[in-house]
Amino acid sequence: MASERMIIAGGGLAGATAAKTLRSEGFQGPITMLSAEDRVPYLRPPLSKEFLLGKEDEEKVSVVPAAWYAENDVDLRISNPVVGIDTTSHSVTLRDGQGLGYGKLLVATGAQPRRIPLPGMDLEGVMTFRTFEDSLRLQALLREGGQRVVMVGSGWIGMELAAAARSYGNDVALMGLEDIPLSAAVGPELGTYFRKLHEDEGVRFLLPASAAGIDGKNGRVVAVRTSAGETLPADLVIIAVGVVPDTSVAGKAGLALDNGILVDASLRTSAADVHAAGDVANALHPFTGEHHRSEHWANALNGGKVAAKAMLGQEATLDVVPYFYTDQFTLSMEYSGFPSLAAGVSPVLRGSLDDGSFIAFWMRDGRTDHGEVVAGMSVNQRRVQKPIKALISGRVDVDVSRLTDPGIPLEEFLPAE
Repeated sequence: MASERMIIAGGGLAGATAAKTLRSEGFQGPITMLSAEDRVPYLRPPLSKEFLLGKEDEEKVSVVPAAWYAENDVDLRISNPVVGIDTTSHSVTLRDGQGLGYGKLLVATGAQPRRIPLPGMDLEGVMTFRTFEDSLRLQALLREGGQRVVMVGSGWIGMELAAAARSYGNDVALMGLEDIPLSAAVGPELGTYFRKLHEDEGVRFLLPASAAGIDGKNGRVVAVRTSAGETLPADLVIIAVGVVPDTSVAGKAGLALDNGILVDASLRTSAADVHAAGDVANALHPFTGEHHRSEHWANALNGGKVAAKAMLGQEATLDVVPYFYTDQFTLSMEYSGFPSLAAGVSPVLRGSLDDGSFIAFWMRDGRTDHGEVVAGMSVNQRRVQKPIKALISGRVDVDVSRLTDPGIPLEEFLPAE
């Protein structure tokens, strides 16, 4: 293995974490990392939160310092992604036409913003949101305030961007296809809680509604027409309707696809010596026995580590409980668990929504007497995600009446070590 090149196709968190893990695990052979973007790998979550609000600088957003790659003999090539994979010859083709052979290949090409075919999408002032450059551009447009912002999309990114825009003193109107924002993710009760938080800060909701067209004047956006027949004046339109896994190169190479690149629990694809991790990977999770594709940073972080170890021939599986977080106005939320098991289940609450500090638990099959926790969301509470993850991964059978009692420490539900 020491003489075989490790190639990482992708320049995000999963790829950078894989490179770091390869070195920390003692691999001394060549590592080449090929990125489509023109900057060193960075973290995406702060782009719609801390960095966008000017609370973090570029250095804090980087996965590792820029100098780390040269110091650790990692050949990072920016703006030169993989455009072709030949799994038979174990080689890749780069955008510049160069070919490179690999011993093991990691595909970590991430995802791209979903685009909707709307008239006026090419007008100045209309944008999607995904990259570091998108965050820089949006910050420059928002920070002076006074802009009329129309947000298309009521998911996590849409709500975070709406909060940031409003925090800068802009007028914000938000539309989405749901009756209640975030209800597909956390249910109607908690979705309503998030909506009220935003409305109290001045965000206007138009739900359910979709954009029917974008109007412009002299090449610049001036309004958005909604499916309900309303016309919203707009200086800035942000399309945040989700992302799609970037499987174009993997598909052409013949890798098995289904909502991303299909991989097993060790992140192995259908092709020998090819792994996939991050947003693009639809991985088999040992906990559920089902494939899950996660677009959150914890999945990219842990997936990069697992893929690297598996590429080195070690026993490694991606078996951690999925996790993500959001910050919106004064709300700080963390979520651990399996959305597929929580879907359609009403949560039980530990604490009060009115107090603005609580934990929502989703029980397997919606049990309200006792059973296993499959997901837990904490709002404005610190240091509770570790026991929540332990409850989930340990499949602990808990008494719901005791679980929802804030006076009983969560650690009391965990088996003694």
